[in-house]
Amino acid sequence: MSIQGVVDEDTFEELRDEGTAVEVSRLFIYDASEIIDDIDILMEEPEVDFDEVEALTQQLMRCTSSVGAQQVNLACMHFGNFYAIQCKQGCLVSFSLVRNEFYIVRHELEIMMQLEEQITACGPNS
Repeated sequence: MSIQGVVDEDTFEELRDEGTAVEVSRLFIYDASEIIDDIDILMEEPEVDFDEVEALTQQLMRCTSSVGAQQVNLACMHFGNFYAIQCKQGCLVSFSLVRNEFYIVRHELEIMMQLEEQITACGPNS
């Protein structure tokens, strides 16, 4: 089972060794989805609260570190360049990259979780 290139292998291998990969992945998907939805709502406002966008993005970056989702983190840093200068159009474009990178990670983690659950359901004697 490989999610090579999507998350940091060392971070994820450590989670597997601890037996927490599935639970941490579920929490990441839930938390990151909520944060992305919150940023989406803020970006739809006529007057964007860029301080709140920054706070949520920092929260998302901390969240991505739990599974080692480096591409999401890099996309967040790129997004940060635009909210730092309060450029709404640049934010909208770069935030779509954040969202797309998250979708890629989410998809791969969901596949990994399904495989882990199938392995667990089969048990060691199957």
